[in-house]
Amino acid sequence: MKGFKMKVSNMRSSNGNKVANQFIITVSNDVEYFQSYSTIIAQRVKGKIYLDNDFWDYSRTTGKYRNIFLNENKPETEKKIKQGVYILTDLNN
Repeated sequence: MKGFKMKVSNMRSSNGNKVANQFIITVSNDVEYFQSYSTIIAQRVKGKIYLDNDFWDYSRTTGKYRNIFLNENKPETEKKIKQGVYILTDLNN
């Protein structure tokens, strides 16, 4: 990862405004996180998705921006968790 700089950016609302406390953290070309306030909600590593087992569905706002990060709705996310496509794990300790 030499030469790559971590990038933190606010997520954007449907009208293009920056959303407070909802972040995309890009660590490398292959690693990206969705953070809500100070909590990591989701991690994408080489296309594989990991969701925090305690916070992936913490609130309506978290869910809204998680859906945007994953480009899907909650029922699709729940189905992928059940199928083992997404992994529930501890992303915050």
